Amino acid sequence: MNGEDAIAGAIQRYTDLIYAVPGYPVTGLAERVNAEGVINEKVAVEYALGDSLSGRRSAVIMKNVGLNACADPIVNATTQGLSAGVVIIVGDDLEAKGSQNTQDSRYYGEVAQIPVIEPDRETCWRGVEGAFEASERFSRIALVRLTPPLLESEVTETFSEKVVKSGTLADPSLTMRGRAMQADLTTHLLFSWSHLSPLNRLRGGTIGVGAAHGTSHLVTVYPPPPLPRGAPINEYGRPFVREHFTVEPPVERRVPETFSTRGHFRTFCPHCPFKPMLSIMKERAMRPICDMGCAILAINPPFSIGIGGYGLGSSVAVAAHSTKVALCGDYALLHSGINGLIDAYEKRVPLLCIVMKNERMGMVGEARVYDPVRYISWTNPIVCAADDREMLKKVLEVSESPRTVVVEGRCPDGERHEVVEC
Repeated sequence: MNGEDAIAGAIQRYTDLIYAVPGYPVTGLAERVNAEGVINEKVAVEYALGDSLSGRRSAVIMKNVGLNACADPIVNATTQGLSAGVVIIVGDDLEAKGSQNTQDSRYYGEVAQIPVIEPDRETCWRGVEGAFEASERFSRIALVRLTPPLLESEVTETFSEKVVKSGTLADPSLTMRGRAMQADLTTHLLFSWSHLSPLNRLRGGTIGVGAAHGTSHLVTVYPPPPLPRGAPINEYGRPFVREHFTVEPPVERRVPETFSTRGHFRTFCPHCPFKPMLSIMKERAMRPICDMGCAILAINPPFSIGIGGYGLGSSVAVAAHSTKVALCGDYALLHSGINGLIDAYEKRVPLLCIVMKNERMGMVGEARVYDPVRYISWTNPIVCAADDREMLKKVLEVSESPRTVVVEGRCPDGERHEVVEC
């Protein structure tokens, strides 16, 4: 069998759900596994994160340039955590046969502090399963890099047992800085994992990376294990491994910051117009996926209903595959959340999308925001005033089909988010 056959078999064996945005060199792979097509790569990754919160493993297949579109949720998942494994299967177009550049996807491992596996001819199956295990062990997305030489080569079939673990979400008592500190501590363990991984076979001589030939074979390309200085390295694409001979884990070693050790938390402005809506959601035990912006404050007391955000505009698609309730601002929706909304409506996913319309970016200088209603008229949005409790009680319900509720409120002039001492 060739590499495409082997990777396809592994994906089908080790995953519950598969998404794809096709493109060379992974179009055939996406077709082989009957992946669900998604409007763009970012939404596909957000769907996978929603599945993760619901305990389902997901794989997302895309080409190298498509990886750029989902950088935000990839990076944010490292600090927010996940439950079931999420693996991105990315195909690098080394000669720009069907792409506008020859981007090397492995650099995202360093940017997002995520495990990157590049299978060779003996580790197609074990490499995919190893990526899921690493995703669950370190509570972050894992990346599997494929190249045309591997997909087209004859490979050795290496079956591996499915070992399901469980990742963890970030401790809600941690501040955002504390979540980043905790992620750095876990990244130290990621380095140890790579050093001890049986996927690597280092015997001296030339080190072959992925499908490239060598006496030795390196599969866990980020973070790489210690390699002999000066050893010849054979790899496809940029000299990524050669550039990372001396890479080290983050230096952060202190105890992660919590709200109690910092001494305070932030919540909504004292006279925030959206407090009646949030109170109703709390009374009904709703668990919204929160977007970046004011919506993310719903995680904190006194409401404590939200689940952490995975990037600006990510709440819609993540919620569609998890809690079914998205809480986002008008800017987050227009920024990129509208893509997930389009996909959810096309597929008739049960979803309650709550848009907090205040026509300003309250966390970044209060710049004005376009009115989102005219741009989502195709959803037949329900528009209601933030102080209309009776109307809110009627419309804040998840139904069998997607529903968008735009809650209009005016932020009080001159107010700032309230700081509450612990």
